[in-house]
Amino acid sequence: MAKLMSGQAPGRIRAFSHIDWFLFAAALCISLLGLATMRSFGVENFFFERQIIWICVAVGAFFIVSLGDYSFLRRTPVVFALYIGAVSLLALIFVFGATVLGATTRFDLGIFAVQPADIAKLTLVIVLAKYFGRRHIEIKHYRHVLVSGAYAFLIFAMILMQPDFGSAICIAGIWFGMVMVSGISWKHIGILLLCGAIAATMLWHFGLKPYQKARIINFIHPLQDIRGSGYNAYQSTIAVGSGQVVGKGIGYGTQSKLQFLPEFQTDFIFASYAEEWGFMGVLILFGLFGVIIVRIIFISAHGANNFDTLFAAGVAAYFMSQFTVHAGMDMGLLPITGTTLPFMSYGGSHLVIEYTALGILMAMRRRARPTIRARDETELVGAV
Repeated sequence: MAKLMSGQAPGRIRAFSHIDWFLFAAALCISLLGLATMRSFGVENFFFERQIIWICVAVGAFFIVSLGDYSFLRRTPVVFALYIGAVSLLALIFVFGATVLGATTRFDLGIFAVQPADIAKLTLVIVLAKYFGRRHIEIKHYRHVLVSGAYAFLIFAMILMQPDFGSAICIAGIWFGMVMVSGISWKHIGILLLCGAIAATMLWHFGLKPYQKARIINFIHPLQDIRGSGYNAYQSTIAVGSGQVVGKGIGYGTQSKLQFLPEFQTDFIFASYAEEWGFMGVLILFGLFGVIIVRIIFISAHGANNFDTLFAAGVAAYFMSQFTVHAGMDMGLLPITGTTLPFMSYGGSHLVIEYTALGILMAMRRRARPTIRARDETELVGAV
């Protein structure tokens, strides 16, 4: 109490006032829900035990990164180096990458693996925030949409060739989301949608592999081949539906724990979670993710400059596209593509990148407009 009255405690509080504790708590809760979903009451808890370590590393990265100053990200040489680095890693994956389940998406470093696609997603957000931030006045010129699309397309194509269709869709979602908030006219949006339809047609005929086409066909006709290419989608919808209102209980999901549902800790963790937690648990998960998106949008609206605003908007597009693809896939609303659920799926590289993105947002929040800074500090001191 004496320290509080002397003014030392409020000083410490102000040192952490740039942290959005609601956002951090929501992200951590989702990670813990994922951890609980990996928990098995059998003899093996490999994913559960490893994920505890990754959550600790990711949370540590969040706080360390939040202390930095990232104004250097607005410098052209830095952004160019980041983009070249991300593209180089994606190229090296074809030479040194490990092939798992028919896809070469990661570097196997022994005790852990690194997926360059996760790094490329955050890098693309930085690149587009830099590009649109400098050209916000002349954004109505269509050439800027084409140039930004070229940056995204190179990463999109390299990820698609791995093949990692889910991450490629997320890259497209990041680009489209940032184009939407950059100030493009509705006429150009219509042209973009038309180009997207043409690109999808070309992708179907010349880009997708046979098994990827089979997944889309199974999405249209879900019961056509439930013992073959449609097996995963069928088991996923069974898992989601069998959870009913309150779920089967933590560790008692039969579809996941008895291996009917493959990759329940990564690509199908939403289905596994829905089976054990039920409809009420799904509402909680959607609510927590909604808090994250709303708080990020709030940070974007109070950005100190165009780069900060667009970066936050890009992070929101990143999380929203990945969450939508994963949840829609597991519920049978989208074709099976294989992608992680932000903050929840097993794995280290995506988890560290996601918490790092939030940490950068917190550092940028320190430079937010004075109105939001003053109000947050008043709330914190008042709460004490």
